[in-house]
Amino acid sequence: MENIVIHTEFIKLQDLLKIANAVSSGGEAKERIQNGEVRVNGEICTQRGKKIRPGDVTELSGRQYAVSYAH
Repeated sequence: MENIVIHTEFIKLQDLLKIANAVSSGGEAKERIQNGEVRVNGEICTQRGKKIRPGDVTELSGRQYAVSYAH
């Protein structure tokens, strides 16, 4: 599982995928989210603006991404 560090209260799902280099562009993130390819905490999520907070686990193409706050 890859850890993504954020400096804000939350990060939007599409932005998380871009920061994690799971997608090459915002357009690809939008398409993959809307196609039901992304899971958040084990459930398919089709909301690209979904707020991802520390403790949430996002999955795409078998890779998992956890979010944590910067210290």
